[in-house]
Amino acid sequence: MRQQIKFLLAFIIIGIMYQPGYAIVKGGLEYQIPVDYTKLSQEELETKAGFYYNLALKTGSVNEEMTQALNLYSILNTKCPDKILYPIRLGILYDTIGMDKYAKGNLSKAIGIDSTNPEAYFYFGEFYYKRSMFKKALKMYKEAYKKGYSRHYETLYRIGDIYEKFGDTEASLRYLKQASELSPNSELDNKIIKVENAHQTNKEYYSDTRIRLIER
Repeated sequence: MRQQIKFLLAFIIIGIMYQPGYAIVKGGLEYQIPVDYTKLSQEELETKAGFYYNLALKTGSVNEEMTQALNLYSILNTKCPDKILYPIRLGILYDTIGMDKYAKGNLSKAIGIDSTNPEAYFYFGEFYYKRSMFKKALKMYKEAYKKGYSRHYETLYRIGDIYEKFGDTEASLRYLKQASELSPNSELDNKIIKVENAHQTNKEYYSDTRIRLIER
């Protein structure tokens, strides 16, 4: 995996320099270095980048689709450094293949471009959530919530899920029920029932504890 990533980084550098394309074979997979993209318009570059981006996310591995997507978005990012979409997409792609430094760097850049955009915060939350860094994930999700994702299902679900992990069943239910209003489904219904049962147990425990303290 590390060797593949080294090749991937080399390909991206070559792609950004707009060199003619050629293919090499590594581990049974053929990786195609992008052709000279200087003749393509930004719209054409975006179309190609989006195409490879969707394929790369489906496979989630270091392969030709991932290489092409990273190359194209790196070129676009260089051409238009103030457009927030490109570093967000790069951050997501690097996160997918476990290149943490590059994922965080691009998501941080996206926030620097527009600190009011909730999407970059959400995907930064996803980055931390996948690594079980729940306090940092919650902070990012809450920022996304405040900046426009208050009606975003995935954000609401993640916040509710993290509060459940922290044992704050009241806060968990608040966000999970908001998510359910947007997109009711049986999996979420079962989760809400589970948290409601835990919440009732918590209430009974703290009620009994309070009574014992008063009696003293």
